[in-house]
Amino acid sequence: MSQILREVIDEGVARITLNRPAALNAFTYSMYGELLRALDGIRYDPTIRVVILTGAGKAFCSGADISGAAGAPEWVPDSMAPVERNRAIMDVLGRLPSALQSMPQPVIGAINGAAAGVGYALALSCDLCLTTTTAKFLPAFHNTGTGCEFGASWLLPKLVGLQATMEILLTGRMMLGDEAAKIGLCLRACDDAAAMNLAALEMARQIRANVPRAVTLAKQSVWANLSVSSYGTALEMELRAISLAGNSDDAKEKRASVAERRDPKFANR
Repeated sequence: MSQILREVIDEGVARITLNRPAALNAFTYSMYGELLRALDGIRYDPTIRVVILTGAGKAFCSGADISGAAGAPEWVPDSMAPVERNRAIMDVLGRLPSALQSMPQPVIGAINGAAAGVGYALALSCDLCLTTTTAKFLPAFHNTGTGCEFGASWLLPKLVGLQATMEILLTGRMMLGDEAAKIGLCLRACDDAAAMNLAALEMARQIRANVPRAVTLAKQSVWANLSVSSYGTALEMELRAISLAGNSDDAKEKRASVAERRDPKFANR
């Protein structure tokens, strides 16, 4: 049975599911590669406009599998010294957040249950994040003695501010989905997983109704502008995006569909 499932659930909407429900979707080493390949299989597919990332069963992802079932990372030789070995492992594992952020399609995290460790990092790295009121968000990095992983020290302050970041990363405390939504860790907390899945699909459909190139450039501009130092630099990036997206055939089709009060029919041109 595949540990990562990929399926099209609606026109232009793909869903990727972490699929080890009996282990609360804890990551084995092979799952990292499987997820990266699943993302790459969608990345350049013009028929897929939005990606939803979720977990099978009652959890989103409980972190790394520490039960012994995770196996050994096939890309690291046993002969490596411990420090270099750990660095080589994390070099590959650390590709996941940037892989999500660099996808041309928006990625909606549908956090259906516990999100710990790598699951916590995946939730932070989605462009949009929906959850349930009772889902548990747990950094869990202190459980491995590291304190911070997967770029959380960069992402968290931008989501929740300095003080909340310090509390989360220094104490490692767990919070429920309703609090996570309240402080900005995720967008919205729904009553249950069914309501969350419906909300994620509706959001995907709303995104799908917009010009594909404009959506991609808007996403890229937001992520890139998190690191720029001035309004002028951000504005210049947006102006370039406007030039690329606004003159496309799909942009003309979008304007026509608005004027004619109909659904747009995009050709990815």
